[in-house]
Amino acid sequence: MSPTSTPEFDTGSMHVPEQPRPGLFARLAASVSDPVLRILVGATLISRVGRGIFLTVTVLYFTFIVGLAPHEVAIVLAAASAAGVVASLAGGWLADRFSARRLVIWFTAIEGVALITYVFAGDFVTALVIAVICGAFEQGANSTRSAIIARAFDGESRVHARAVLRTVTNLSIAVGSGLGALALALGTAEAYRGLIVGAGVLYLLGLFQLVKLPSRVDAPPRPAVESVLTATGSVDAMATADAADESRRDWVRRSPWRDPRYLVFTALSAVFGMQFGVAELGVPLWIARETAAPEVLVALLLILNTVVVVIFQVPLSKGTHDFRVAARVSAISAWLMAGACLVYAAAAGLPVGFAIAVLVIAALAHAFAEVLSQAGGWGLSFELADPLRAGAYQGVFSMGYSVGALAAPLVVNATAIEHGFSGWAMLAVIFLGSGLGTWWIARRAAATSVVV
Repeated sequence: MSPTSTPEFDTGSMHVPEQPRPGLFARLAASVSDPVLRILVGATLISRVGRGIFLTVTVLYFTFIVGLAPHEVAIVLAAASAAGVVASLAGGWLADRFSARRLVIWFTAIEGVALITYVFAGDFVTALVIAVICGAFEQGANSTRSAIIARAFDGESRVHARAVLRTVTNLSIAVGSGLGALALALGTAEAYRGLIVGAGVLYLLGLFQLVKLPSRVDAPPRPAVESVLTATGSVDAMATADAADESRRDWVRRSPWRDPRYLVFTALSAVFGMQFGVAELGVPLWIARETAAPEVLVALLLILNTVVVVIFQVPLSKGTHDFRVAARVSAISAWLMAGACLVYAAAAGLPVGFAIAVLVIAALAHAFAEVLSQAGGWGLSFELADPLRAGAYQGVFSMGYSVGALAAPLVVNATAIEHGFSGWAMLAVIFLGSGLGTWWIARRAAATSVVV
């Protein structure tokens, strides 16, 4: 070997030790490495436990403690949802004009205090007023939070943040539901009121996290219109006024209400979002009335749904900021949800064991349809939006979901509950059509972005 030659090594024979795979907690910590996401996760972990408590006890509290009739309970809940529709839009609109940090803090604080005041509800009118306040400020906070995510993150990290927060929300609500079961077990007015106060306090405790949000989550200031000067250096008042008018017109042109593609996408997402109504109303009533399966299966299927969301929401949301990926997951979710409807229907008339097995299969398909539709919807809601009007666009998208939630009980009752198998088939067609419509929009957006 010459002094200048380089020795050759057989790298194939060398043993390179494998790096140990990070543990579960290390992976979870890495998924929330961004400081803004950590703050939002911390606030969500605390406040959504309170939400879980309230969701568990609210209907029975209105019925047994406040003494409302069933139709009065329905009116209270519908009014809260209707208020949320308007507040979703208003929250996003305000987040483009004022500090999103301050807005989400105030909205959350008011909602927490309003929850506590439920303990003073003694009649229909009082319960109605409190429910409207809670519904409005809850949805206003949700829209503002979406605007914060749109500004604090970009590309895939935005969808990742939504997926992480949804996973945390499901975990916290599950914990809160378990705590709410204490009131159901005790059955006393004191137990109900104590847990409702606890739910409101948890919302307020979440504020200690939200106050840490940095200023970068606020909307950037609208660019000031520079004065137009004449040849002599003086200000041309008329030309300056025209420039200001053009700036205002450009701001209006960027409104989501002037974006037909986004409005159609929002409408399709709202329709597909009625799948939550299927889980909350359609499936429980179908199991209780039309199948031989025990009613306890309703709770087990909800737990199964939560497990699927917690395990798969983050990994299956990866890459959905890409229009092609969003299109693919939207199409898969459409077929899964349509199939789930038909399988739910098939459980009627079967022996107990077969009915349980069929319902579990349907619930699994439903859960994965939910996870994929949410992932695709988040990606498109961010990527199809004008970044300069992030709050307004997210407000419109949130409003669409609120409208879908408001319509879901009526649609599910008018189809599956009233007409049995043919009704479930109608739901299958509705979900398939809305999901494939979203797929088409995403495919068109992908083709346009490639051309551009």
